[in-house]
Amino acid sequence: MDSFDYVIVGGGAAGCILAARLAESGARTCLLEAGPRDTHPLLHVPAGFIKMMGNPRYTWQFQTEPTAETNGRAISLPQGRALGGSTLINGLVYNRGQREDYDQWEALGNPGWSYDSVLPCFRRSESFLGTGDDHFRGRQGELCVTENDWTHPVCEAFIQGAGELGINRNPDYNGASQAGTGYYQRTIHKGRRISNARAFLRQALKKGNLEVRTNARVTRISFDGATADGVEYLRGGSGAIAKVRAQREVIVCAGAINTPKLLQLSGLGPADLLRQMQIPVVKDVPGVGANLRDHFAVRVVAKVRNATTINELARPPRLWWEIAKWAVNRPSILAVSPSIVHFHWRADGSTGRPDLQGVFSPASYQAGRVGALDDYPGMSCGYWLHRPQSTGRVVIRSSDLLQNPLIEAGYLTHEADRQAMLDGLRLARRLLATRALAPYFAAETLPGAQVERDDELLDYIRQVGASSYHLNGTARMGPADDALSVVDHTLRVHGVNGLRIADASIFPTTPSANTAAATMMVAEKAASLVMAKGS
Repeated sequence: MDSFDYVIVGGGAAGCILAARLAESGARTCLLEAGPRDTHPLLHVPAGFIKMMGNPRYTWQFQTEPTAETNGRAISLPQGRALGGSTLINGLVYNRGQREDYDQWEALGNPGWSYDSVLPCFRRSESFLGTGDDHFRGRQGELCVTENDWTHPVCEAFIQGAGELGINRNPDYNGASQAGTGYYQRTIHKGRRISNARAFLRQALKKGNLEVRTNARVTRISFDGATADGVEYLRGGSGAIAKVRAQREVIVCAGAINTPKLLQLSGLGPADLLRQMQIPVVKDVPGVGANLRDHFAVRVVAKVRNATTINELARPPRLWWEIAKWAVNRPSILAVSPSIVHFHWRADGSTGRPDLQGVFSPASYQAGRVGALDDYPGMSCGYWLHRPQSTGRVVIRSSDLLQNPLIEAGYLTHEADRQAMLDGLRLARRLLATRALAPYFAAETLPGAQVERDDELLDYIRQVGASSYHLNGTARMGPADDALSVVDHTLRVHGVNGLRIADASIFPTTPSANTAAATMMVAEKAASLVMAKGS
């Protein structure tokens, strides 16, 4: 049996960073990724995510259970399944969240996780190529973060119009304050997507003490008593079971769906569930799979006049010119994030700590479909609640590794979320109806001006709402006296030895942002904890 100091399960946003840092420290490290290497060319073209999200070779094709709150719809939850994980298919936005998010994590019983404590972890990964305060921004990290270089008159008009509502331009929402509007910062450099595999693993592999195994689907964490001592995995397409031993620790970075699934299959989870599935109980950990959270997103769409939008630019013959510009590293729709302009504000329009994140693009999209352009020139203003109170769960359906787990997302189950989503929809409408946008605004197409009453608007939200793919919280961090916490503040799983978790599943609460940046911070924090003397 092969033996390493550390075995990392999952080569995504967190696993790539953690593997690189441990290799830098001199530790013998094995990184196991269930999917293939990131060789498909569309994985490296920013606009290519639209084609790759539905490709089961490179993505996990998860779905939620249908509920009344989604009008009987199952919501698609694709997750990255290749070296680089979801950083190969995400929306390329770099957004850390608010100071208060991380101060709350510490206040919940997690020392060392305040904003001031984790800020160095954010800065360590980042090489920000824009204008910002170096107190907040990193300049020497491996991950290139850039400012938007593709401009459009409708985007400028939207930002100007937001100012009419008091939502002023903020040049750096990852700096001192998040509130305001402006252009998103992206993980795009020289026209290419910067995945975490590309950013962190290439140099780390040259050190000789890191081994990356792809097409290695982990089936179980093995234990010697209450100590994790390795993992078993399916080797390639052969179906043969291989084993690898961890002399120090197993670290799980498989994401908010696959991490609780693997823990449950390995005997860590709610004891009643494990017995029902005839899985030997290693440790009763009721919180495994609980506390699932996500950002449920809705768009308001309008038809555009007096401007050429992405809808036309994405069709021949204009598309050929966009491809030509991209090929010579000029600004092009092939190298933009799908969300171009941001706004962070309060759903009810008042001032104070933002509780809503909005996105704007000069493009119209089909109702309920992520990234699917409609056939008319348009603009879209989408939004989601920063910190939804609705929660769900992830639980295995059987002891069969190949069966997807049951995912109950819990969208809109909390009354406060339903009211805030209504407030957010009205705010999005006001933003599209500003004086600055009037020269471009032809008519609202979704939900349509005729939809006005609360019950009608809520029905629209239920009809078209979709996941933002910001799943988190299913192995949350907290003190041992919190019955539903799974890991402590050092990311060790309660009640067992030699096992840590380092991915978005450990978030105690949802950050007020897209989750990629926070996941990378967790990986940097995990690396420092693992390498700390006496850890």
